[in-house]
Amino acid sequence: MTERPRGAVEAVDSVLAALADPTRRRLLDLLAAQGEVTATTLAAGVPVSRQAVVKHLAVLEAAGLVSGTRVGREVRYAVRPAALDATAQWMASLAADWDRRLANIKRIAEAAERDARR
Repeated sequence: MTERPRGAVEAVDSVLAALADPTRRRLLDLLAAQGEVTATTLAAGVPVSRQAVVKHLAVLEAAGLVSGTRVGREVRYAVRPAALDATAQWMASLAADWDRRLANIKRIAEAAERDARR
């Protein structure tokens, strides 16, 4: 597999850590469906308090998955897909690497089986 720069590895790690929590995944789903909204609006769609939603949004923001923009007295949050895209590319690369390895194992096993029949 291709070596990744330290910063890229840390970015993927923070995205995966952020996505490990089901409430944060639900918040991302809500943001994707509703567009730019406040923490109060998001709190209506999850079984946690507004304060907990703000803490979850801070984790998502630190991972680069959402951004908050102040509009008057409110902070409106929106999805930032770039971090998800980078993580998806890493996962696709990892999957392709494993597919190649498994294909090699299969090829070796099939060759050994053919040799054993002879």
